[in-house]
Amino acid sequence: MSALYSPRLTLRPWRLSDAAFAFDLYSRPEVTKLLGAGARAIESQDRATALLMRLMAFEHPKMGYWAVENAEGLVGTVLLQEIRTSSGYEPQGDTEIGWHFHPDAWGNGYASEAAARLLEHGISSGMPYIHAVVDPRNYASMRVCERIGMEPRGVTDRYYDHEYELFTVSR
Repeated sequence: MSALYSPRLTLRPWRLSDAAFAFDLYSRPEVTKLLGAGARAIESQDRATALLMRLMAFEHPKMGYWAVENAEGLVGTVLLQEIRTSSGYEPQGDTEIGWHFHPDAWGNGYASEAAARLLEHGISSGMPYIHAVVDPRNYASMRVCERIGMEPRGVTDRYYDHEYELFTVSR
């Protein structure tokens, strides 16, 4: 997985040295409360390190997990991954785009800029369509979906054992 660039941001592979930021990001209930059914804030630096080790071990030529940084440092993460169904959490071959940003970075357009760049990467890599699965209370993420050209498809319960708003873009 290589780095991707946008006008203000670098999307790069995670490093173990990013564990303090990952802990700060994922220990915040305001970040994790809308990540999906069962998502919880992480409680320790060790858990953040373990999370990064899982993300860094993921190998795929087109998908992955990118740390997002601006000129001052890390601000969030973006991802392309296979969506898991609600039945046994088995991948279906559908691709999901997602983003998680630190509250200090909210309101600066970073999520839209990073997600647009990652969406461009996914489509140019040959993915026929990419979905976003959004908690219906997460108005900010739904606006990001609209800003980057994803079309609303309504409510679905096909993924993650919960009802989510589904957005899709295709080649």
